[in-house]
Amino acid sequence: MNRTALATITGLVLGVALVFGDFGDMLIVALFGVIGYLAAKVLDGDIDAQAWLSRARRNR
Repeated sequence: MNRTALATITGLVLGVALVFGDFGDMLIVALFGVIGYLAAKVLDGDIDAQAWLSRARRNR
């Protein structure tokens, strides 16, 4: 299992552990999944966070 899949599963499990309930809570679980997926993409090097952050600093 690669980091992306592991982080996505971790985010989903943490989301379920945090909230267990209705549709609004399911959206929170999905948010955790997306955050885990993006963090794993940064760790795998698929997304260059340094370039994104430096571009954001230059725009201020």
